[in-house]
Amino acid sequence: MTETTVAGVLAELAALEEPGVRAVNENHGDDHGVNLGKLRALAKRLKTQHELARGLWASGDSAARLLAILLCRPKAFERAELDAMVREARTPKVLDWLVNYVVKKSPHAEQLRVAWSADPDPVVASAGWALTTERVVKRPEGLDLPGLLDVIEADLKAAPGRLQWAMNSCLAQIGIEHAGLRARAVAIGERLRVLEDYPTPPGCTSPFAPLWIAEVVRRQAGRPAPA
Repeated sequence: MTETTVAGVLAELAALEEPGVRAVNENHGDDHGVNLGKLRALAKRLKTQHELARGLWASGDSAARLLAILLCRPKAFERAELDAMVREARTPKVLDWLVNYVVKKSPHAEQLRVAWSADPDPVVASAGWALTTERVVKRPEGLDLPGLLDVIEADLKAAPGRLQWAMNSCLAQIGIEHAGLRARAVAIGERLRVLEDYPTPPGCTSPFAPLWIAEVVRRQAGRPAPA
């Protein structure tokens, strides 16, 4: 793809910019103003174009990077490319989409999970923990789940921002998916009280791990909600 094509797509994205959308996104740490429904519609029209995706990512624009994630071929990236991309993805939505839509589909996902989880950069480490949570739920074989709980118990309280959220999600999923470790996961959550006061809209599940675990287990068992 030529630079002109990349420039043309960037111009389309600029035309989709809405100040109201940007204001809402900025409240969540994101820095673009493109409605995601419209961005997905543009991706559907453009279809998969891996080299165009690379060019859009290189622009550094967050909306362009989200579009790039939808246009790329996840398995076409080398491990070093994905590592660099995660280190460049500093806004929550770009990082979330990159991990969930690209890295999780990559043949390098497990190697990156191990490397990132121990990374000194907390944003990179949060990506590693997100991949670990994926394994806790879908492929727990070979994971040291009690060992993960040890790390969570020691480090969750002091973990910054996104890393704390990712580790807390792993704690909750261990409690939800692994009945033998549920009591310990709940006890850790009760002791640390992480996200206990997080504002949760009516009808949504609290991210406070003991409540999260109890609610999902209740739903899976088909039990009625408590009065």
